[in-house]
Amino acid sequence: MTQSTSSSTSTSSSAIAQATPSALQSTQGTTTIANDVVQKIAGLAAREVAGVYSLGGGAARALGALRERIPGASQAVGQGVTVEVGERQAAVDLDLVTEYGVPIADLSRSVRRNVIASVEGMTGLQVTEVNISVNDIHLPTDDEGPQEPARVR
Repeated sequence: MTQSTSSSTSTSSSAIAQATPSALQSTQGTTTIANDVVQKIAGLAAREVAGVYSLGGGAARALGALRERIPGASQAVGQGVTVEVGERQAAVDLDLVTEYGVPIADLSRSVRRNVIASVEGMTGLQVTEVNISVNDIHLPTDDEGPQEPARVR
């Protein structure tokens, strides 16, 4: 008897959650938010966190480096960010590169918190998850270009 009571309680609470309108739906209409919008918000929010060197995997970063050399081209804000957007919820996947020496668990927690706050605050969507994949660590020596020997001594 207690099993049927608990299952009917969980069923009714999920029905109430589904019946509750979101900030994006009203009697006057519905607001739809595109994947690209959430992708840009999440990308900018992740980059704001100290310790994040860049977003994207190796191929995406290589294309980004080429894009930077083209006059007038801008960096892809959504690089390294994949999102799924529903009517009321969004899920975010991030591929990032950290700075050397930054604790990755703490960085992930900070990135996750900032992305959730930014996406939920700007869109009204509930962020169900932020999955983070650390693909690389940026070393201080990576910024130094290849050293050519001096031609004149």
